[in-house]
Amino acid sequence: MFLPVFLLLYWMTPRKAKNAVLLAGSLIFYAMGEPGYLVLLMMSVLVNYFFGLHLGQGAKIRNREKSENKKRKKTKFETRRKVLFVTAVTLNLGVLVLFKSGVLGTSLPVGISFYTFQILSYLIDVYRGDEERETSFVRFATYIIMFPQLVSGPIVTYSEVRDSLHQREFTAAGVQDGLKVFTVGLALKVLLADRIGLLWREVQVTGFESISTPLAWLAAVAYSMKIYFDFYGYSLMAIGLGRMLGFELPENFKNPYMARSVRDFYRRWHSTLGRWFCKYVYIPLGGNRKGEFRTVCNLLAVWFLTSVWHGSTGNFMIWGMLLWLLIVIERQFEALGFAKLFQKKVLRLIPHIYLWLVIPVTWMCFAITDISELQIFLGRMFGTAEGIRVSAGDWLKALKNYGVLFAVGGFACTPALRKLFRKGKDSLPGILLLAALFWLCVWRLQVEGQNPFMYLKF
Repeated sequence: MFLPVFLLLYWMTPRKAKNAVLLAGSLIFYAMGEPGYLVLLMMSVLVNYFFGLHLGQGAKIRNREKSENKKRKKTKFETRRKVLFVTAVTLNLGVLVLFKSGVLGTSLPVGISFYTFQILSYLIDVYRGDEERETSFVRFATYIIMFPQLVSGPIVTYSEVRDSLHQREFTAAGVQDGLKVFTVGLALKVLLADRIGLLWREVQVTGFESISTPLAWLAAVAYSMKIYFDFYGYSLMAIGLGRMLGFELPENFKNPYMARSVRDFYRRWHSTLGRWFCKYVYIPLGGNRKGEFRTVCNLLAVWFLTSVWHGSTGNFMIWGMLLWLLIVIERQFEALGFAKLFQKKVLRLIPHIYLWLVIPVTWMCFAITDISELQIFLGRMFGTAEGIRVSAGDWLKALKNYGVLFAVGGFACTPALRKLFRKGKDSLPGILLLAALFWLCVWRLQVEGQNPFMYLKF
């Protein structure tokens, strides 16, 4: 109900006032789902707007001083500017850590991880002089709060939307094209992620001790697909909504399950978060420019912070450290020349098989927060833990009930889905199919109720 009403008002609004309408609509949107933390969101935007103003002013003075005298010592103003920057970063990260650790309550404000990182990217770019400060509060607040990507990303840098915030077109063609992308994302979420996720829920209800090894693997694959189509679906919906409003938001997923290594997988998965850590953590630490040992340490720092970003429980640390270890091992194999070996036609499938085996295992470390339960599940996956009242044919029943979803999900993990969409989205059959999918999703939401996006809790 919110979207059609908002789009009508947005269409009727003069171009100069569209940012104000988008900002107001985004605040209403957030308040509908998380009214208790609306004040926190607005305070964060207001405080960081003033931080940005002062940091940006300092950048201009610093650049002018360098051009006049490159050897000049740091001025008191530059020192104060550095103190202000450290204060801003500490304040933003401090609030995020306090909520993540549970000090400020058990419930996490929706979207806080995403909008905090977006704010930090803006402040760092302004401090470095890579980005000019935004003097308009409405434009800055709209950049942080715009509802298409507020709650679960993608994490957008200011440079990616700066021009659109100043001037953009709202057209019928843009709305139509955006709605098509939105519909694909909605279908991936409602018709695939939510449905195949039922198998994972059934296994949790049954108890990990009471499932066979084949069913444990099927459940792990089901969760792998669920989290992918849930998050990928949200990202497509955000991109579609952005396109309706005149914004081009960055792509967040690039067929990750077609990767040939864990490192390649996470270049394709949630790529805007990976880009953030690369730009603001990995490269400033030295990247891969200071030897292999230093590179491994830098990767450790990135994956440690990635683990903490997702949650404070021990399973996330296990997940992050396991991925770090796999990436380090892959780097050593590449250094020994194994990458060239697997480029041969006969052996090209082996890296894919390796990825399809290890990624579901890592996702279990992500999904199961209780360490003892995680041990049981991994034991059932690898046949090292004894089962209790295990039905030998449980996996056949699961495959019968969810086999079609596995097949459709497997197809949707390939580039074929994107190619099919691009080829048929403007044809009459394609438009009719998308319309049918849209209303089928609406009907299922009406019948079954809402199933929140998984990344809302992060």
